[in-house]
Amino acid sequence: SAGIGAFLRNAWNKEPVIMASCGIGLVGAILPFISPLTKYTAMLNAAVPYNYPVPVRDDGNMPDIPAHPREPKGRNLDWIKNL
Repeated sequence: SAGIGAFLRNAWNKEPVIMASCGIGLVGAILPFISPLTKYTAMLNAAVPYNYPVPVRDDGNMPDIPAHPREPKGRNLDWIKNL
């Protein structure tokens, strides 16, 4: 532990730009795993469908297709408002 501290102190004294860039790189690699935004991003990605609806010709026997785009069909997304 003391050897690692001496190495880091020596490296900082000799090459501060490289040490700073390594520190920023480590923070950038670790931050997504500890950020709470990762959880909400995953929740939003799960709520967005992969395939978007395309116009279909209504034959009168299509109960699963909304009559209008604003018709509330599918999962409720009120949880987004409560973030």
